[in-house]
Amino acid sequence: MLGVVRDFFGEKNVLEVQTAILARYGVTEPTITSFKTDSGHYLQTSPEFQMKRLLAAGAPSIYQICPAFREGEEGRNHNPEFVILEWYRLGFDSRQLMREVAELVDLILGSGEYHYLTVGHLLEAEFDVDVHHDSDLRLAEVARDHGLDKLVGRSDGVDFLVATALQRLPAERVFITKFPVDQAALAKTEVMGKAIVADRFELVIHGIEVANGYHELTDADELRCRMDADNREREESGLPTLGQDPFLLASMREGLPACAGVAVGLDRLLALAGDHDSLSAVMAFPFDRV
Repeated sequence: MLGVVRDFFGEKNVLEVQTAILARYGVTEPTITSFKTDSGHYLQTSPEFQMKRLLAAGAPSIYQICPAFREGEEGRNHNPEFVILEWYRLGFDSRQLMREVAELVDLILGSGEYHYLTVGHLLEAEFDVDVHHDSDLRLAEVARDHGLDKLVGRSDGVDFLVATALQRLPAERVFITKFPVDQAALAKTEVMGKAIVADRFELVIHGIEVANGYHELTDADELRCRMDADNREREESGLPTLGQDPFLLASMREGLPACAGVAVGLDRLLALAGDHDSLSAVMAFPFDRV
């Protein structure tokens, strides 16, 4: 698989890079927990921040295959340490990047049919929920009615309902697009009808999230505001607040070029390729055996 991936990007003249997995700053997103070392540094949950610093410094389209770390993620489709494939394409929008993701997935899994659904349409059809305008209380009630025991915030409820709805879909490969604005993370936003939505996507195969991509935000001031909002949500949830990465913000102010980026869980893709029901089947050293 590693050879196939490297050949794929080599033919497209996308440059392979390597960035640090240990850094001074972690991500502020409340739904992600970073491993913090005794020195106060963080194992990176993805190479995103440093890859964007390379792009702002003048790098061409780039990709990376590396370990990533997320605390508390253990299970059939999760491991605290996993292999991530992340790439950024200069001048691409989310639609162009989805086509490229599908092209790579077809190389590894064989050709397949892809379906496209917005988060709004998915949840309206399955739960009669308006994800863009319904209240937090309404979304929480629907999520609890369908089995969510612990609800931290609005995003938790939306994520649970999306995952539940996807399990019911007959289609094997589905791109989910146009997320609620409060789930924009580092994606641009756009107007869709009467709602503002995040220009991001996920690829779900057999109910398993394989890829998460953005039409990338390039506005440093907007990113700083989103990080502030993340930390307010952390405080409300009893989680520690995290410092904002000044190196990323400075790079974006200098000029992050227009691009789209995506992260792919390579272990999950390998498990799907081998028709395995657990990541441990494709990892030399899964967490419970290290």
